[in-house]
Formats: sequence, structure tokens, C-alpha cells
Amino acid sequence: MPDIKRTSMEPQETSSEVNLAQPSKKKSGWSSKIVVIIIIIVVILVGLFLVSKYTSWNILNVDKDGFSAHTTGWQAVFLSNGQVYFGQIAKQTEKSLVIKDIYYLQVSQQIQPAEAGQEPQQNLSLVKLGNELHGPQDLMTINMAHVLFTEELKKDSRVVDAIKRYLEEGEF
Repeated sequence: MPDIKRTSMEPQETSSEVNLAQPSKKKSGWSSKIVVIIIIIVVILVGLFLVSKYTSWNILNVDKDGFSAHTTGWQAVFLSNGQVYFGQIAKQTEKSLVIKDIYYLQVSQQIQPAEAGQEPQQNLSLVKLGNELHGPQDLMTINMAHVLFTEELKKDSRVVDAIKRYLEEGEF
């Protein structure tokens, strides 16, 4: 009886049923790996930011004190001691204000006394910082506690005109 085939009574699975019962490992493996990699990168970047912000290791060059000033043109900086400086704001934080290309007003009085009944004339002149005896650099950091306010100067103001003349001719 060699022609007799034995068959089992157990149901046989077809190839389509096998695929439905077991999810594909390749698809979920790659997508989960990508998600894990993205999460790790985000955690590392947040960690580097916090280390840069709150420690002396400024890895990401984070501005710890405040913000950089985004002003254009010339500014007038009024101080609590009555002094006014004209320049360009390079940086401003909660604690300090940094200005560059600095000019200030100098008051000079006539040497000879005025005639009776007349008040002495005062001459105002604009002076470039750096030409003084002690030779300071043309950059100043001012404590914000002494800054009353700042104003942006008009492009056609007399101070801006004098600064432009100085830059073109080298004198006021």
C-alpha cells in the first residue's frame, strides 16, 4: 500500500495567516530606533544648553546675562550724573550697557568775564572718546543702575551731522 498518504487532522496555516499573526519586526525596529535617536539628541542638546547657561562652561556660547541690543544708528545714553554719551549700543544686559564709537558733549566757558548785565556764554563741543590724556579705548561698559534712559537719534540731528563730519574730515 504504498499509495496511501497520511494526512493530519490539524488545520494547516496558509502563508497569509502567518504574516497577519506575527507583525513585521523590520518596520517597527527602524522607526523605534529613529525615535530613540531623536529623543537622545534632544536630551543632549537641552543638557548642553543648561550647562552653558548656568555654569562657567559656556559650550554653546549662550548669552547668560540678557540680550544683545539690536539698534541701528546712533544712540544718546543719559546717565544719573548728568553726563550724556552718544554712540552705538553694542550689547545690553540687565546689569550693563556696552557702547562703542563714543562721543560726548564738553562745555567750555569764555575766559574773559562778560560785560555787566550779560551772562557768560557757554560753548558746547562734541568730543570723540579716546582723545583724552589717559587715552581710553572707544568702548565703554556702563552699569545699568546709572543709566536713566537711552534715545535713538534722528539721522538728521545736529549731533549725528557733527559725527558724520568728524568721520569724513577727521574733525568737528
